[in-house]
Amino acid sequence: MWLEESDDVRYLYQGILQVGVGYLHLMRGNHHGAVTKLHSGCALLNYFKPSCMGVQVSSLLTTAQTHLELLQVLGAERLSEFHLENIPTIIVVSGSGNEART
Repeated sequence: MWLEESDDVRYLYQGILQVGVGYLHLMRGNHHGAVTKLHSGCALLNYFKPSCMGVQVSSLLTTAQTHLELLQVLGAERLSEFHLENIPTIIVVSGSGNEART
């Protein structure tokens, strides 16, 4: 979807994907991949805070940055200390104020 988008919102999509891939690397025990993708995803998302297209970017960004810092402190040796239940969901609010989580 982000590849076909010509507007700058494509970078929102790309940032969300990179953060998600960062968490996938984390779940698979790949510290380097998790840190790298969380970092690049956060850098892209920073341009879209506080929200864009109904996505509550600030919330996602704050959580992902906190986790990135934690992963850098833990290092690869202590990766198992990260609690996977803390992986965030994306909050999307429609124009009517309805909230959806993915």
